[in-house]
Amino acid sequence: MSTTTPMTAHSTGGAAQTAGGNDIARFVQMYNGLVANVTKVLHGKEAVVRAAVACVLAEGHLLIEDVPGVGKTSLARAICKSVNLTWNRVQFTPDLLPSDITGVTVFDQATSTFTFRPGPVFANIVLGDEINRASPKTQSALLEVMQEHTVSTDAAVYPVPRPFVVIATQNPIDLEGTYVLPEAQLDRFLMRLSVGYPSPEAEAEVLRTERNSPSVDQLAAVMDREDLLGMIDFVKRAVEVSSPIEHYIVAICARTRELPEVRLGVSPRGGLALLRAARVVAAAAGRPFVTPDDVQAMALATLSHRVVLRPDAEIQGRTPAEVITRAVQTVPVPRAVLR
Repeated sequence: MSTTTPMTAHSTGGAAQTAGGNDIARFVQMYNGLVANVTKVLHGKEAVVRAAVACVLAEGHLLIEDVPGVGKTSLARAICKSVNLTWNRVQFTPDLLPSDITGVTVFDQATSTFTFRPGPVFANIVLGDEINRASPKTQSALLEVMQEHTVSTDAAVYPVPRPFVVIATQNPIDLEGTYVLPEAQLDRFLMRLSVGYPSPEAEAEVLRTERNSPSVDQLAAVMDREDLLGMIDFVKRAVEVSSPIEHYIVAICARTRELPEVRLGVSPRGGLALLRAARVVAAAAGRPFVTPDDVQAMALATLSHRVVLRPDAEIQGRTPAEVITRAVQTVPVPRAVLR
């Protein structure tokens, strides 16, 4: 549970005055505390942890894609354990059915009525292990709930609790028994992160502290649901985004659609994702406004998985990350960041 004063969900007065007071300092303190708690089990990856925490505070879904054994699931579980929320874990397999995720309607003989039994998706955080092992039919069951935060079944609509975040992992090199995530599914993830191998020093630290280092199961929650919702709402109301920054984000997204090697550029949803992530980065830095540096810092994580290259570009070894980097480098940086 949090040891700090909970952030208020609503405020009076201007956003700039609110952000200039104690609220933004409290946000930075709680953000750093959450990052520090997660890094107890993920050594040498503070930048990745900060991005993952920023994704949760932007109330977006996170896809962690990397090779086995680098801590994908540990990162996801550590975030779940660090916040006192309801969370469910789903092991995605080829035989998993949509109803295994969303829930099923059953007939109650005692009352002669049909009753909906919620599936594991009805939680604040849903941890999906190896999400690309599920069939396209099962994948489609996630499209509505990830975008609209509701589940529709038998002409009824059931809302999932807030906050609602899907944290999914997948292995990019194991092709047997896996399905490529469709573009519509990828576009619903606010970020895609790669953990990467640790540095030699960090890997040696893992070996040296193997017996005494806390496991994910031993992590204590550092905040509760009200704390997290307060931080999410604070970012929305108190961090200003000027018109030049908005046009800067739009220009970066538009540039990806103009490059000759791109078949499908960044969607408007991608621009919204970049905006939301940049807001969190600004607040974590103690600023009540977004700068071009915040936008550039989150561009790769929020945009690269939304780009589809032409086949000839893929044959030449081009990557979506290179496309986003080129777009950021070729779009002029605005000089004015405040209204």
